[in-house]
Parts: sequence; structure tokens; C-alpha cells
Amino acid sequence: MTFNEGMQIDPGRASSGGGPGMGGKIALGGGAGGLLLLVIGLFFGVDLTGTGSPVSGGQYQPGEAGTAGTPEHCKTGADANKYVDCRVVLTAQSLDAVWAQELPKQTGTRYIEPELVLFSGAVSTGCGNATSDVGPFYCPADQTAYFDTAFFQDLTDRFGASAGPLAQEYVVAHEVGHHIQNQLGDIGRAQRDPRGAESGAVRTELQADCYAGIWAYHADKQNAPGGSQPFLKPLSDTDIRDALSAANAVGDDRIQRAAGRGVNPESWTHGSSEQRQKWFLAGYRTGSVRACDTYSAGDLNNPPGLR
Repeated sequence: MTFNEGMQIDPGRASSGGGPGMGGKIALGGGAGGLLLLVIGLFFGVDLTGTGSPVSGGQYQPGEAGTAGTPEHCKTGADANKYVDCRVVLTAQSLDAVWAQELPKQTGTRYIEPELVLFSGAVSTGCGNATSDVGPFYCPADQTAYFDTAFFQDLTDRFGASAGPLAQEYVVAHEVGHHIQNQLGDIGRAQRDPRGAESGAVRTELQADCYAGIWAYHADKQNAPGGSQPFLKPLSDTDIRDALSAANAVGDDRIQRAAGRGVNPESWTHGSSEQRQKWFLAGYRTGSVRACDTYSAGDLNNPPGLR
């Protein structure tokens, strides 16, 4: 049980939408003036279906993303400890609280909350139509993080991650990490250099892992807004192992092996399992945005925050 049971879940923090009839997959093209829109997430760029690229067409219509309102059964931290959709929403609230303090303090940039959409099967976004096949993702065009909560069972069953709460919360923190990159003007680096072991894409994803670690560092220490206790109970070594198991499960090398392919660093978009774990730990052990400068790192296998 990770959350303090008395935490109140904001009934307006999330929207819901999507469904099997939406169709389509993520579209990178489109937007005003033909500007390419970047979509990034836990698996983006990795074909999870075995049918080819996870990218195809689709047009966004404003208002299609979903209906405002957190699921009605999500009221308190006790619900977040029991139900995965409630856990996603309360994790987002915890992330909001941490980054609202830390982003201006550490970077001078005011934090703007990302939108949060829970969907089932498929959803229309500011970056095109998406299905659950691409996993959780963040769309900069509408500043929204998207989650089909059925993914978390796949994360355990198909990819071997722990079923522990912090494994799931790490995923939410990673996507909000992309939102931090969007606010700081870094997210486009992934698109300019989209593939390879030293690519901008890999550095962008590893930085999002590091930002997830920053959240974990602060989330069990900083009191919730207007409250007298943090959102999270003190994290244990087991909690951190759960988060690391999720980071390990989504490394490019591990996914390639699981698909029966040879490990090919030239095709990487997210980094190795070891790198993803190390950069999460760099953020967790320092709590510092400065420790997450993957773009300047000379050795992605040796984050400065772990030296």
C-alpha cells in the first residue's frame, strides 16, 4: 500500500475516452502547416504487435480525447491502493505537487499540469489516433499523457515487470517526465535524432526515467498541498526494486530479445534495461534536475548522479 489512505483524489484531474471503435494508430504527421508532431512514451517506436510499424494516419478533432471526470470509484488513497485507474490519477496528483515546487525552484520554469486521459482500446489525440498497442504515451500537441490501464497487466504478464505499485507509478512518472521536457524545450531533440544507442531519442527517454526518479525522491517527503502528510508512505527498498523491474522490462535490448531478435543498438529508441534503471536511480538518489542531463552525458552507462 503505497499511498496514505486519507489522500483525496481530485474528481476533475482525469478524463476518460476511447474505445474499440476509434480505430487507427498514432500519427506523427499533420498539424498546422504540416508540422511534424512528436509522440513519445514507454514503448513508442517499438512494434509490440508484430504487424509492422506502430505509426499510421489519423486526424484529430478537438474534444475527441474524452469526457472530463475521474472515475467515480476513485475517492481516496485507499482506492488508489486498490484500483489501478485510481492509482494513475493519484500518482498524477503527486507528480503535480512535486513538480509545482521543484521545477521553478530548480529551473526557474513554472510548472503547468499536463492533461490526463484514461482510455480503453483506442483514443483520438492531438497527435492522431492511437491504440493500446503503443503503450502509455505523451502527446506534446495537446500536452496530455494517455493511459490504457490494461497495459499494466501486460507489463507484468508479457514483459516480466513486478506487479508492485511503484512499478506502475514509475510509468506515470515517466510520461509526466516527457511533459517536463516539453516545458523545458527539450522534447524535440528526440525527433531530430530518432534512433541509435547514442541518439537524441534514447537520451530523451533516459531523461524521462531520471525525472521519474526525481519524483520518487520527493514524493514520500513533501506534504500534499494543504495537508500534513505526503501522498506516499515512505518508500522501501522493495518499492524501488519494483520501479527498477519496470525500467528493466522496457529496455530496448530486453524487448528485442523477447521478440526473438538479436540485440541491435542501432535501432534503439529508449535505451538498454541497464541504462533505464541507472538513470531512474540517478534521479532518485539526487532529486536534482541537473543530474538528469542526458544530452551532455558522455557515457550513458555511467550517469553523473551515480558516481
